[in-house]
Amino acid sequence: MREPDTAESDGARRVASEARDRVRFEEEALALADQVYRVARRFVSTREEAEDLVQDTYARAFRSWQSYTPGTNLRAWLLRILTNLNVDRGRRIQRRPDETPLEENDYYLANKVAAAGGEQALDQDRVVERLSQDSIVNALAEIPHDFRDVVVLVDIGDFSYADAAQILDVPMGTVMSRLHRGRRLLKARLADEAVQ
Repeated sequence: MREPDTAESDGARRVASEARDRVRFEEEALALADQVYRVARRFVSTREEAEDLVQDTYARAFRSWQSYTPGTNLRAWLLRILTNLNVDRGRRIQRRPDETPLEENDYYLANKVAAAGGEQALDQDRVVERLSQDSIVNALAEIPHDFRDVVVLVDIGDFSYADAAQILDVPMGTVMSRLHRGRRLLKARLADEAVQ
């Protein structure tokens, strides 16, 4: 009769241990919610979309919490889920943004403003005045998601190339290439906004 009691108590201990592990995981994951939201906000154009993306990220993370390896980078794991959901979202929307040549020189913004102003000297304050936070977010939202994700992670999220490569599950060379192209696309979008 001792054996069933031992088996029952082992099962109860295992269930209690699993419950403690899940609570610990949820607490640690929720502590990163602000960081996850900031990255999500850069991926999408509205707060509502960002909130939905974060909610979906946490729903997926809590469903598959056992696949997370304790002691590894939880922030990167959550951002990987966020990135995958954003990629899926982008595929569903299948937006085709306007394409601009990527070979334009690095003075694209200066040239656009000078051309619009009748060859007047570039007035930096005037350009900054025209660019609002909303126009930057909108310009970022118009960039194809492969490029936008890298720009958001590296330039806004301050992730290293290696961390961004891990989060996006791509080689580091791909991160650098997409970052270069993404910055050029963003520069072109902001230039168009500045001269309007």
